[in-house]
Amino acid sequence: MNNKKLFVNIGSLMGISENYPNRPLKGAEMSRIDKIENAYLSVEGDTIIDYGMMSELGELSAIYKNYDNIYDVNKRIIIPGFIDTHTHIVFASWREDEFIMKIQGIPYEEIAKKGGGILNSAKKVQEKSENELFDLALKRINEVISYGTVALEIKSGYGLSLESELKMLKVIKKLKEYTNLPIKSTFLGAHAFPIEYKDDREGYIDLLISEMLPKVVDEGLADYVDVFCDEGFFTIDETDKILNAANKFGLKPKIHVSEMSNNGGVQLGIAHNALSVDHLERITDEEIRALLLSKTLPTVLPQVSFFLKIPYAPARKMVDAGLPIVIASDYNPGTSPSGNLQFAISLATIYQKLMPEETINAVTYNAAFALELEKQLGSIEKGKKASFLILNSDVTNLNFFPYHFASNKVDKVIINGEIG
Repeated sequence: MNNKKLFVNIGSLMGISENYPNRPLKGAEMSRIDKIENAYLSVEGDTIIDYGMMSELGELSAIYKNYDNIYDVNKRIIIPGFIDTHTHIVFASWREDEFIMKIQGIPYEEIAKKGGGILNSAKKVQEKSENELFDLALKRINEVISYGTVALEIKSGYGLSLESELKMLKVIKKLKEYTNLPIKSTFLGAHAFPIEYKDDREGYIDLLISEMLPKVVDEGLADYVDVFCDEGFFTIDETDKILNAANKFGLKPKIHVSEMSNNGGVQLGIAHNALSVDHLERITDEEIRALLLSKTLPTVLPQVSFFLKIPYAPARKMVDAGLPIVIASDYNPGTSPSGNLQFAISLATIYQKLMPEETINAVTYNAAFALELEKQLGSIEKGKKASFLILNSDVTNLNFFPYHFASNKVDKVIINGEIG
């Protein structure tokens, strides 16, 4: 036997995608959660091989002989594991001093102009070794796993030099090899302009295109490319130039847009067939209409709005218009110092008026499409990876999940068939 496990007496097995469309759930579909009450789930190695009602199992004593391990879930709920599609989890240190500046009313843009923000993190990354960055990031990954994350994307962008960007991407590659969860790597050299290029924007963009991109691709260090396309960062024309260059190397874009201002970044992302456009705090009706005609996934980051006290992306309006939604953490030291997607779910429910079922789909089924992992993760389905969550006994329905926002509702995390 190939390490066969049987989970029995599941109160509710949720997120079964057998009859879901082969695309992200959108509009009213996002409230759909297919489930089986009083269920079992069968796993062989790292793969889901069967599930159904307990009454269909037959004589338990005979069935049990076919399994290496039997786990009585004791009426708890099982849901698919979370997929965090936007993180900056590789960084050198926290920025709690800037947090106090924010409390004092100094806006993020002003902090950045004083050498804080991204430039602060870049300076500290340059001072750390690859091994030090790896150890710090691994600790954070273990933390987010405990809250239910079973796959994630990690961006570079705190290097802002050829040497340091490569260092960050090598750390991400090492994390991919060391951990048992799927990790996608995104090259975000266009996160900000380094101090030495403050008055030579074209010089830094040329460095990105002529030196960084070729090296990143040659060493196989990135799955995607990202640009911070927003006021005070990279303009539409600059972003377009970088994405055109990345396209020649076969890197798909996932870009930051509409956080500080509305500058047409959504439309640019659509024009470049971006896998996702992320943030969207300032998105307009015109951009919602544009997204409806595209395959680009809108990703909202409610923890950023909470932490910076800026508007929340209009997720309710977007879903009501017929869009799919993805929710991610944006885990980073400056604007979202938490990778707890359970908290992001609560914020999306309380402040963005999404229903609990919609938020679960946004961090599971739809999120899988945002990282091109839909054939492996995001739902309970035969042949998909056995990466799911057993919730604790307090969670008797999904309404409790965002409601009880300050506690960890996950009892056990299973990743690729391994119980954490």
